[in-house]
Amino acid sequence: MFVTGHTRLGSSADLPQGQQKAASIRDVAQAAGVSYQTVSRVINCHPNVREETRKRVQEAITVLGFRRNATAFALASGVNRSITVLTSNTLLYGYAATLQGLEEASRAAGHTLGVRVLTPEDDLDRTIASAADTGGGLVVIGFDRLGAAALDRVPAHVPCAAVVEAPPPGSSPGLPAVWADDREAARSATAHLLALGHDTVHYVAIPASTGSRRSVGPRAEGRRQALESAGVAVPEPSGKGWDAQAGYEAGKKLARDPEATAILCGNDDLALGVLRALHHAGRRVPEDVSVIGFDDAPHSAYVTPSLTTVRMDFQGLGRAAFGLLRTRLDTGQHAPTAPPAEPALVLRESAGPRRT
Repeated sequence: MFVTGHTRLGSSADLPQGQQKAASIRDVAQAAGVSYQTVSRVINCHPNVREETRKRVQEAITVLGFRRNATAFALASGVNRSITVLTSNTLLYGYAATLQGLEEASRAAGHTLGVRVLTPEDDLDRTIASAADTGGGLVVIGFDRLGAAALDRVPAHVPCAAVVEAPPPGSSPGLPAVWADDREAARSATAHLLALGHDTVHYVAIPASTGSRRSVGPRAEGRRQALESAGVAVPEPSGKGWDAQAGYEAGKKLARDPEATAILCGNDDLALGVLRALHHAGRRVPEDVSVIGFDDAPHSAYVTPSLTTVRMDFQGLGRAAFGLLRTRLDTGQHAPTAPPAEPALVLRESAGPRRT
């Protein structure tokens, strides 16, 4: 039976309010009438504990407000269950959904997840060293230049996995990484617009993760490959950012071009801005201009017209990245790079046949 109503000398109840110390594993053991080793087995979900004992210990943990000290656990067990994610953004859908997948997988495995948001002002080497000091491994979201630069600076001895843009064909990152084949997805989306009768496809780009500011990413490359294979003109990409405002500015310019009848956007936020710019210019979608987005953010199905887009499984990428890191943590060996995830074109209302 759970024991209440008494405290031992030196317990948190003997200290003044505001100076109470946290309950220890031995406090829980005394309250539940078991050994501290039994409390440890309950905390770590050991199967060889009677159900009655488990319930009594869990009740004591709840009443005393016991929290396991992660540092002490790591020292005692040799297992550090704290993981740090390095990312430059937590708001854009692709980043947020990847973080969700990482959190779901880490929580299911009993790991804690911390997030360090990178900024251009950061000393990346110092930031990485500080994050690595937790000892539990790193996950880097390398969708942009800042994330990619951080990934390049992670020392080889630090357990790390990454979520990245699709690398060039025939190559792969130098450490365990996952990605979606958005190059092929962009090629397919462009081919779909050409099959609808459009003469060419304009592109509102997201910034590339590597290279100079004029570099293009795999989505832009996929569009170019499809246009060149069809033997049609390849308009220069436009766009200078990630958000709807950047899409709106690019969309205003495209709306003035009567030959622009099909537009592929690097993400759904850009597509929203493009749709607004076309509406303000009096150009109907899809009657006058077809628009396709990228990522299948939740709002894309509920704008008017609903957005045809490329569905990306970012949560799956996050879960896969955690799996790669866990293999490294559990075995000390580099896990093989995971096969790329397969995006899918989601047909809705914003893309249709070209009308003369």
